[in-house]
Amino acid sequence: MFFDSYRKKEDGVVRVYDLHSKRTRTLLIIIYLLCIGIVISSLFPLLWVFLASFKDIKEFRRSATLLPSNFDFSTYIKTWNDLKFGKFYINSFTSVLGSVVSAVIFNGLIAYVLGIIKPKGHKIVFGLVMWSLLIPTTTSVVALFVNINRIGLNQSFLPLWLSFGANAFYVILFKQFFESLPQELIEAAKLDGCSYLKTFARIVLPLSKSIVVVVVIFAINAAWSDFLLPYLVLNGSGKETVMVRLFMFRTSNATDVEILRAVAFSIIPPIVLFTLFQKQITEGAAAGALKG
Repeated sequence: MFFDSYRKKEDGVVRVYDLHSKRTRTLLIIIYLLCIGIVISSLFPLLWVFLASFKDIKEFRRSATLLPSNFDFSTYIKTWNDLKFGKFYINSFTSVLGSVVSAVIFNGLIAYVLGIIKPKGHKIVFGLVMWSLLIPTTTSVVALFVNINRIGLNQSFLPLWLSFGANAFYVILFKQFFESLPQELIEAAKLDGCSYLKTFARIVLPLSKSIVVVVVIFAINAAWSDFLLPYLVLNGSGKETVMVRLFMFRTSNATDVEILRAVAFSIIPPIVLFTLFQKQITEGAAAGALKG
């Protein structure tokens, strides 16, 4: 029964005729056990956060058991209201929405130019994009923050949005996918008098829904989890995101258990996102990485 799913497989590393070997079956079982162990070790911290957040402060500090004495969801509602978490959720969603739009439009346009239009010097530009992947993001934070202050964009969501519009990883994903599109459709659009922007908006993007979904999911997760730049730009503006607010709890009167509940609030959206769209992430990433 354990190997029944392999009987219908027509491709893959392990096929049905490989299961006749006792060594292959043993190795396959070992791999499955290792994967289960990795999953358990990865999920345990999340499980501990959710279970510990149901405890009161006395039980949290004195009890060493994993399970709380009772599951009272009203404590979550109280923490949400006391810490005014709804405001920071709205701020985070605002930051995420603008970041996603910028990630798709600006990175998509750069990839469109490099992968389809291909003007003179496009190989040099693409080489610079590739080289930028070797530069740690944190090395440019100081210069970026100074320039943001000089042009008066501090305490605004705009720098956060624009920072996602210049992401080399997204550009490469888009470019690899755009190059696999049928060139006949793009040439036909040119013959019909479509400009470059119209071709991008009406032909290229509609044909690239799978990779757009992948970039959107990656951008949502990255924008939601981002801390350093939002902290530098939004601190003291009243527009702090969830992650910035979590850091600020260290100087507040919130108890350890309330902070755990706040952490639980912050990790719920990424968990839901990847649970619902894990298939699209896998398929889209493969589609963007391969040509043809």
